[in-house]
Amino acid sequence: MVKVALISGSLRKESISTKIAKAVGELFPEGYEAQFVDIGSLPMYNEDLETDNPPAEYTAFRNAIKESDAVLFVTPEYNRSFSGAIKNAVDVGSRPYGQASLEGKPAAIISQSMGNLGGFGANHHLRQTLVFLNMPLLQQPEAYIGNSGDLFDENGKIKNPDTTQFLQSFVNAFVDLINRYNR
Repeated sequence: MVKVALISGSLRKESISTKIAKAVGELFPEGYEAQFVDIGSLPMYNEDLETDNPPAEYTAFRNAIKESDAVLFVTPEYNRSFSGAIKNAVDVGSRPYGQASLEGKPAAIISQSMGNLGGFGANHHLRQTLVFLNMPLLQQPEAYIGNSGDLFDENGKIKNPDTTQFLQSFVNAFVDLINRYNR
């Protein structure tokens, strides 16, 4: 079973990023298991906490990532960048030095915004950060979801079949990337 960690960069109860992550998680083929990894309880990264007994939340997050074969980030755009919650999770997952749980894991990014640009700035800023961790990133198709406030119906399902079809092509390409790196 190939495990894909789903990380939502929004901590809101009715988060659109979380809804997207869960919807995309259902599109993975048989033999893949998409698991939501909560980052809301992670204390802010502080190197002083990197002792023989780091915070339990750090350890739980790092173990969840280590047990995963790949990571899918879904982030809202905040001020033309990705969320602070994701930045904190990446910082926690990049330490301790030489033992980064995120190091080398295939990754993909979906960004979303209420506006038309679909989180373009967030997507590209997150890419810059993940490249430093040597994470092979899905290049195409790029996933920018604009006008995300109108994405779901009253039952929490994606309204537009074309959007679902696009997200399926995104997942298919991500599966191909994962397979290349996890042979």
